[in-house]
Amino acid sequence: MEFDPSRLDAFMRRAIPGLTGTMELERIGGGQSNPTFFLSYDNRRMVLRKKPAGNVLPSAHAVDREYRVMKALACSRLPVPVTLLFEPASEVIGTPFYVMERMEGRIFADNSLPGMSATQRRAIYLEMAEKLAVLHGLNWDELGLAGYGKEGTFFERQLRRWNQQWALSRTRDNPAIDELLAWLQSNLPTDDETALVHGDFRLGNLMFHPSEPRVVAVLDWELSTLGHPLADIAFNTVAWRTLPFEYGGIRGLDLAGLGIPSEQEYLSHYYRAAGRTAEATPFHWAFALMRWAVLFEGIAARAQHGNAVAGDAADVGALGMAMALRGLEASRQGLP
Repeated sequence: MEFDPSRLDAFMRRAIPGLTGTMELERIGGGQSNPTFFLSYDNRRMVLRKKPAGNVLPSAHAVDREYRVMKALACSRLPVPVTLLFEPASEVIGTPFYVMERMEGRIFADNSLPGMSATQRRAIYLEMAEKLAVLHGLNWDELGLAGYGKEGTFFERQLRRWNQQWALSRTRDNPAIDELLAWLQSNLPTDDETALVHGDFRLGNLMFHPSEPRVVAVLDWELSTLGHPLADIAFNTVAWRTLPFEYGGIRGLDLAGLGIPSEQEYLSHYYRAAGRTAEATPFHWAFALMRWAVLFEGIAARAQHGNAVAGDAADVGALGMAMALRGLEASRQGLP
């Protein structure tokens, strides 16, 4: 444990009166970003997410933003966990953190959904598309999220940011990222719109009902902001463009046999649900895959510096090259 649990226990009993029994703390594995723990007492089950210790990239691991957006969405049509408290100081456990209620449901780590019927897989995927459409239809101003991000020029600003992130996280050469960033800069789209975007909307960040194909909570809001909805849907569909060993893609699988919609069918379902006429272009997938590539290079950098969250960070970080090459492929091909 990277902090003293007794300090956290004392803090929690002050912050939430009435907690009974011994505090139990269990690290949740699988993530590569903000360390997450089950935090339990005899009469309360909660989840704690904290900023990683050590040196991290500027603006990354923003647990304060996660807390703010989930609190704002509590009364919206999009299901999120109930937030309980945010602690901005580092005195308790070494970094800022927040606590939310623990929910019951299923989280699917494998995009192929093994052990399910074709009907169940199809329903789960279409539900994911519908929930993304709900998110993009929310009025972020009415939710109190004015100032949560800047309006307009999203891709131009994002390219500046991701160029900076790449420069800061670079521990080795990756010419494919450099080429991809240059292509994106030369092919910026001219359309402009603003919605609340998740930034990491994928199957593994959704919690489903224990037995129904229904999302009960959208998780991991660290990368959320005000941005372009087509950035979200392109990022959401990267799995169709990557192979299973490339961080769990579904490219090359028998999608029809599995019951998983094709990329085009999935996109059409999202466009209908969102009432969209403008559709994603090769730029949007190239942009999404560039983000994946830089994110994986950042994981590799944290592994090298000794403050990675997951034990397989070095292996996962090696995917930076693969994702950059997929991004270049998207820039040349459009729909696969």
